Amino acid sequence: MPWDVVVAFAALMAITTGCRQSLGLFVRPLAATGAGIAAVSLALAVGQFCWGACQPGFGILADRIGSYRVIVLGAVLMATGLALVPWMTSLPGLFLTLGVMSAVGGGAGSFAIVAGAIGRRVPAAHQTMASAYVNAGASLGQFIFAPLTQAVIAVASWPAAIWTLALAALTTIVIARPAALPSAGEAGAEPAPHIPLLELMRTALRERSYWCLHLGFFTCGFHIAFLVTHLPGEVALCGLSTSAAGFAIGLIGLANVVGTLAFGWLAMRYRLKSLLIALYLTRVLAIGAYLLAPKTLVTLYVFSAVLGVTWLPTVPLTAGLVGKLFGARHLATLFGLAVMSHQIGGFFGAWLGGLAVSMTGSYHPIWLLDMGLAAIAALAHLPVRELPLTASATAAA
Repeated sequence: MPWDVVVAFAALMAITTGCRQSLGLFVRPLAATGAGIAAVSLALAVGQFCWGACQPGFGILADRIGSYRVIVLGAVLMATGLALVPWMTSLPGLFLTLGVMSAVGGGAGSFAIVAGAIGRRVPAAHQTMASAYVNAGASLGQFIFAPLTQAVIAVASWPAAIWTLALAALTTIVIARPAALPSAGEAGAEPAPHIPLLELMRTALRERSYWCLHLGFFTCGFHIAFLVTHLPGEVALCGLSTSAAGFAIGLIGLANVVGTLAFGWLAMRYRLKSLLIALYLTRVLAIGAYLLAPKTLVTLYVFSAVLGVTWLPTVPLTAGLVGKLFGARHLATLFGLAVMSHQIGGFFGAWLGGLAVSMTGSYHPIWLLDMGLAAIAALAHLPVRELPLTASATAAA
């Protein structure tokens, strides 16, 4: 396994994910400037959508000009968007900075780009585990950045905290340098026959299993965006300290390091779709238990830890299934389309959470919706097949 590439991408994901997953801590400070919670939530919801919508395009671009050039472009966009937020507290300004610039920049250094590079550079037998290591890096970034951001907000100010995130985004230009290795370094990847991209996309869009993965990823995006955007608000409604929100988000990230590595190990021994079904059902049970339990710090932290274990193992598992079906050659593009579905769900999770609390003063309706979607996601993976598409076509013939 090319550890230099894996470590570099893990560090890249730690920063881009850590920055993005900490933005929920700015909802109340930004709302206090006069924008309002619903407007800030909508801006972040637009960001969730843009982050996903740009990834198929960046995946195609990375296949043509290389991952590193795309990552550099993303770092500059993300840093600029974040740095401008303190001067853009009106709704159009928040849409431009949080909703478009920082989100699109983060998308250029995120899952689709990394999954495509891993698919080309890592031997097939180790790709899911390599993706798990990279995903664990993303979670470690969340564990580090969320409490750190909360501390800077408390000690200095929220503009100082968001400028700190902007500086961190720029460091990815140096950290991701191993992505600039020539394509000869990709020789470890599985050989695959050349299939024109448009033909492959037509085949993918006719494949039922691919659409089932999109549905599951949609519900995953709803769940994650709702939590990272509105968990601080939920903590405040429960009467708990503001510092508990940053710690809870960080705890989710730390627990996900364990969960991602554990599911990466399990993926070498069990069917990927079975693991995804187990993940989504665990979310149903965890949310149900949280709604019935008294809202104390212990409840919050136990809930965060359980959610963390199931937080983002969905990414390497879903990428692994896409790779099994269609091969590694266009994984960045096809998985990028799945990420776009993930972020459409993320748009609704972030937006509806803000809408619900503005209208009812509670997140309870969204918790129930989240449970229902997780149950649907578990059922959607039952018909998914793990047989490579080319092999299945040959068998049919």
